[in-house]
Amino acid sequence: MRLSRQVKQRVLAALMNQPCTRPSPAPAPAPAPTTLLSRPPPYAPPSTVTFSTMNKNTEQEHLDAVFKQKRALRSRVRKALKAMEPDLRSQEDNAIQRIILESPWFKSSRRLCAYICCSALREVDTSKLLSETLSNPTGDGHTQRGKILYVPRVEDKNCHMRMLRISCIDDLVANSMDILEPAPVDGDGNVREDVMLANEPVDLFLLPGLAFDRSGRRLGRGGGYYDTFLKKYLELAKARDWKQPLLVVLSYSVQIMDEGVIAVTPNDIPVDALVSPIGVIPISQTALDS
Repeated sequence: MRLSRQVKQRVLAALMNQPCTRPSPAPAPAPAPTTLLSRPPPYAPPSTVTFSTMNKNTEQEHLDAVFKQKRALRSRVRKALKAMEPDLRSQEDNAIQRIILESPWFKSSRRLCAYICCSALREVDTSKLLSETLSNPTGDGHTQRGKILYVPRVEDKNCHMRMLRISCIDDLVANSMDILEPAPVDGDGNVREDVMLANEPVDLFLLPGLAFDRSGRRLGRGGGYYDTFLKKYLELAKARDWKQPLLVVLSYSVQIMDEGVIAVTPNDIPVDALVSPIGVIPISQTALDS
């Protein structure tokens, strides 16, 4: 039955006069406390981090909350690193590097990417790792250990970073931030090999960061350089049907968090293993098999 125009108007008027009630939103849960550990927690199986299906507004609110939590955690970890006694830092530097040098996955690696530590950022020292890897180079550009090494070079402030091949420590120069990195060309004027253009895959990445946990979460310094680079390299390896590299982070004791403390986004790349001063914490099945 069709309603007349007058009846429709009366119905709409009646609806408009009805009070409109909405349920009160549930109170937001209190944020989880951020706990800095003095030593790594025991190994736990890897966990998968995913985002639920959300509308755009809800997703943006969630991302804003994640970024806020990341900023707060970065501040806490920086303070903890600053408070470390120099003797303790040196002991942990030596222990971490010794563990890596003696590990089977490092000894068997042939091509690797490693960061160059910056003391101002209070990163775990890698000088012994680089020195050992680059010791006694042979005529074909390989080291006596049979390894090829790529180290980072930051190109701009838009997350653009490259990994360039070096053959000795003298290949490194200080940039505007006083951080050592390779020049684009070597002493003979030859362009350095970019790992993204190499014909062979990388076996191992040694990565820095600010905080880590047992499930493979890594909190960087906020620039996005490593996550952006790793995403591109992992896609390249998959496209070329190469074996995926082992992603290993180096961590002081105070940088290891309880599981769930580090918030993540879909752009954050999980790691395979964590090296602390007391040993290796394997996370992925690849690391367990190594």
